[in-house]
Amino acid sequence: MDKTMVAVFPQKHLTDIAEWHRMGEAGIFPPETRMELIEGEILHMAPIGFNHAGHLRRISTVFTFLVGDNAVVSIQSPVQLGDLSEPEPDFALLRPEPNFYSSRHPTAIDTLLLIEISDSTLRFDRTQKLRLYASHNIPEYWIVNLIDNCLEVYRQPQDGDYLEKSVLATADSIALVVLPELQISVASIL
Repeated sequence: MDKTMVAVFPQKHLTDIAEWHRMGEAGIFPPETRMELIEGEILHMAPIGFNHAGHLRRISTVFTFLVGDNAVVSIQSPVQLGDLSEPEPDFALLRPEPNFYSSRHPTAIDTLLLIEISDSTLRFDRTQKLRLYASHNIPEYWIVNLIDNCLEVYRQPQDGDYLEKSVLATADSIALVVLPELQISVASIL
Protein backbone atom coordinates (compact mmCIF):
# COMPACT_ATOMS: atom_id res chain seq x y z
CA MET A 1 0.00 0.00 0.00
CA ASP A 2 1.27 3.49 -0.94
CA LYS A 3 1.75 5.47 2.30
CA THR A 4 1.22 8.79 0.52
CA MET A 5 -2.42 7.83 -0.07
CA VAL A 6 -3.31 7.17 3.60
CA ALA A 7 -5.55 9.80 5.16
CA VAL A 8 -4.80 10.96 8.68
CA PHE A 9 -7.72 11.51 11.06
CA PRO A 10 -9.16 13.56 12.54
CA GLN A 11 -9.15 16.07 9.71
CA LYS A 12 -10.31 19.65 9.74
CA HIS A 13 -13.10 20.62 7.40
CA LEU A 14 -12.14 24.03 6.07
CA THR A 15 -14.83 26.12 4.50
CA ASP A 16 -14.78 28.96 2.01
CA ILE A 17 -16.72 32.23 1.75
CA ALA A 18 -19.49 30.74 -0.44
CA GLU A 19 -20.17 27.87 1.99
CA TRP A 20 -19.89 30.26 4.96
CA HIS A 21 -22.58 32.51 3.43
CA ARG A 22 -24.83 29.52 2.67
CA MET A 23 -24.55 28.42 6.31
CA GLY A 24 -25.54 31.90 7.43
CA GLU A 25 -28.49 32.06 5.04
CA ALA A 26 -29.65 28.60 6.21
CA GLY A 27 -29.64 29.76 9.84
CA ILE A 28 -27.11 27.13 10.95
CA PHE A 29 -25.81 29.37 13.73
CA PRO A 30 -27.96 31.22 16.29
CA PRO A 31 -28.15 34.95 15.47
CA GLU A 32 -26.51 36.00 18.75
CA THR A 33 -23.44 33.81 18.10
CA ARG A 34 -20.28 35.81 17.40
CA MET A 35 -18.17 33.97 14.83
CA GLU A 36 -15.64 34.78 12.14
CA LEU A 37 -14.24 32.85 9.21
CA ILE A 38 -10.43 32.99 9.42
CA GLU A 39 -8.34 31.07 6.88
CA GLY A 40 -11.17 28.59 6.30
CA GLU A 41 -11.83 27.94 10.00
CA ILE A 42 -14.98 29.04 11.81
CA LEU A 43 -13.94 30.63 15.08
CA HIS A 44 -16.15 31.53 18.04
CA MET A 45 -15.30 34.97 19.34
CA ALA A 46 -15.33 36.11 22.96
CA PRO A 47 -18.33 38.07 24.24
CA ILE A 48 -17.87 41.84 24.27
CA GLY A 49 -17.24 43.28 27.74
CA PHE A 50 -18.07 46.75 29.06
CA ASN A 51 -14.55 48.15 28.66
CA HIS A 52 -14.25 46.81 25.12
CA ALA A 53 -17.66 48.21 24.13
CA GLY A 54 -16.90 51.60 25.68
CA HIS A 55 -13.61 51.88 23.78
CA LEU A 56 -15.36 50.93 20.55
CA ARG A 57 -17.96 53.67 21.06
CA ARG A 58 -15.15 56.15 21.79
CA ILE A 59 -13.23 55.19 18.62
CA SER A 60 -16.40 55.36 16.54
CA THR A 61 -17.23 58.84 17.83
CA VAL A 62 -13.71 60.19 17.27
CA PHE A 63 -13.38 58.82 13.74
CA THR A 64 -16.91 59.70 12.62
CA PHE A 65 -16.24 63.31 13.57
CA LEU A 66 -12.77 63.41 11.96
CA VAL A 67 -13.28 61.61 8.65
CA GLY A 68 -16.55 63.15 7.46
CA ASP A 69 -17.07 62.11 3.83
CA ASN A 70 -13.45 60.97 3.37
CA ALA A 71 -14.19 57.43 4.56
CA VAL A 72 -16.95 55.06 5.65
CA VAL A 73 -16.91 54.12 9.32
CA SER A 74 -17.67 50.44 9.88
CA ILE A 75 -18.28 48.83 13.28
CA GLN A 76 -17.94 45.06 13.80
CA SER A 77 -18.93 44.29 10.23
CA PRO A 78 -17.48 41.74 7.80
CA VAL A 79 -14.52 42.43 5.55
CA GLN A 80 -13.96 39.77 2.89
CA LEU A 81 -10.31 38.81 2.60
CA GLY A 82 -9.85 36.34 -0.23
CA ASP A 83 -11.93 33.17 -0.51
CA LEU A 84 -11.27 31.80 2.99
CA SER A 85 -11.58 34.70 5.44
CA GLU A 86 -14.29 37.07 6.52
CA PRO A 87 -13.27 38.62 9.84
CA GLU A 88 -15.40 41.19 11.63
CA PRO A 89 -12.85 43.68 12.95
CA ASP A 90 -14.02 45.88 15.78
CA PHE A 91 -13.55 48.98 13.63
CA ALA A 92 -12.75 49.69 10.01
CA LEU A 93 -12.29 52.77 7.89
CA LEU A 94 -13.29 52.08 4.32
CA ARG A 95 -12.97 53.94 1.04
CA PRO A 96 -16.06 56.04 0.32
CA GLU A 97 -18.73 54.04 -1.50
CA PRO A 98 -22.01 55.66 -2.66
CA ASN A 99 -24.14 52.74 -1.45
CA PHE A 100 -22.10 52.21 1.77
CA TYR A 101 -21.31 48.61 0.73
CA SER A 102 -24.95 47.55 0.82
CA SER A 103 -24.55 45.25 -2.21
CA ARG A 104 -21.34 43.49 -1.09
CA HIS A 105 -18.94 43.25 1.80
CA PRO A 106 -15.86 45.45 1.56
CA THR A 107 -12.62 43.74 0.58
CA ALA A 108 -8.96 44.43 1.32
CA ILE A 109 -8.73 46.99 -1.49
CA ASP A 110 -11.59 48.96 0.11
CA THR A 111 -9.94 49.00 3.53
CA LEU A 112 -7.94 51.98 4.81
CA LEU A 113 -7.55 50.98 8.47
CA LEU A 114 -8.56 48.06 10.69
CA ILE A 115 -8.68 48.26 14.48
CA GLU A 116 -9.04 45.43 16.97
CA ILE A 117 -9.74 46.24 20.62
CA SER A 118 -7.85 43.64 22.62
CA ASP A 119 -7.91 42.29 26.10
CA SER A 120 -8.63 38.54 26.14
CA THR A 121 -7.86 38.35 22.39
CA LEU A 122 -4.51 40.18 22.46
CA ARG A 123 -2.37 37.16 21.54
CA PHE A 124 -4.72 36.17 18.69
CA ASP A 125 -4.87 39.75 17.38
CA ARG A 126 -1.05 40.03 17.43
CA THR A 127 -0.53 36.74 15.60
CA GLN A 128 -3.33 35.32 13.44
CA LYS A 129 -5.20 38.56 12.78
CA LEU A 130 -1.95 40.44 12.13
CA ARG A 131 -0.76 37.80 9.62
CA LEU A 132 -4.17 37.73 7.94
CA TYR A 133 -4.35 41.51 7.57
CA ALA A 134 -0.74 41.84 6.44
CA SER A 135 -1.06 39.02 3.89
CA HIS A 136 -4.04 40.85 2.35
CA ASN A 137 -2.11 44.14 2.29
CA ILE A 138 -4.28 46.06 4.72
CA PRO A 139 -2.23 49.31 4.81
CA GLU A 140 -2.66 49.99 8.50
CA TYR A 141 -3.68 47.85 11.46
CA TRP A 142 -4.08 49.08 15.03
CA ILE A 143 -4.50 47.12 18.22
CA VAL A 144 -6.03 49.05 21.09
CA ASN A 145 -4.24 47.12 23.82
CA LEU A 146 -6.45 47.37 26.91
CA ILE A 147 -4.07 45.25 29.00
CA ASP A 148 -1.07 47.58 28.64
CA ASN A 149 -3.14 50.74 27.93
CA CYS A 150 -1.37 51.52 24.67
CA LEU A 151 -1.96 51.66 20.93
CA GLU A 152 0.01 49.22 18.78
CA VAL A 153 0.38 50.47 15.21
CA TYR A 154 1.33 48.20 12.29
CA ARG A 155 2.12 49.59 8.83
CA GLN A 156 3.79 48.61 5.55
CA PRO A 157 2.45 45.09 5.00
CA GLN A 158 4.85 42.69 3.32
CA ASP A 159 4.93 38.88 3.12
CA GLY A 160 2.39 38.28 5.90
CA ASP A 161 3.91 40.74 8.37
CA TYR A 162 4.19 44.49 8.89
CA LEU A 163 7.58 46.13 8.44
CA GLU A 164 6.75 49.12 10.63
CA LYS A 165 5.62 48.49 14.20
CA SER A 166 5.25 51.07 16.95
CA VAL A 167 3.66 51.38 20.37
CA LEU A 168 2.06 54.69 21.33
CA ALA A 169 0.99 56.01 24.71
CA THR A 170 -1.73 58.48 25.69
CA ALA A 171 0.63 61.47 25.27
CA ASP A 172 1.20 60.62 21.58
CA SER A 173 -0.74 61.46 18.43
CA ILE A 174 -0.82 59.77 15.07
CA ALA A 175 -1.76 60.49 11.46
CA LEU A 176 -3.20 57.80 9.22
CA VAL A 177 -1.11 56.55 6.30
CA VAL A 178 -3.94 56.97 3.80
CA LEU A 179 -5.46 60.11 5.33
CA PRO A 180 -2.37 61.95 6.64
CA GLU A 181 -4.28 65.18 7.21
CA LEU A 182 -6.11 63.52 10.12
CA GLN A 183 -4.29 63.82 13.44
CA ILE A 184 -5.62 61.55 16.17
CA SER A 185 -4.73 61.96 19.80
CA VAL A 186 -4.05 58.51 21.27
CA ALA A 187 -5.62 59.70 24.53
CA SER A 188 -8.91 60.26 22.69
CA ILE A 189 -9.22 56.55 21.87
CA LEU A 190 -7.58 55.02 24.95
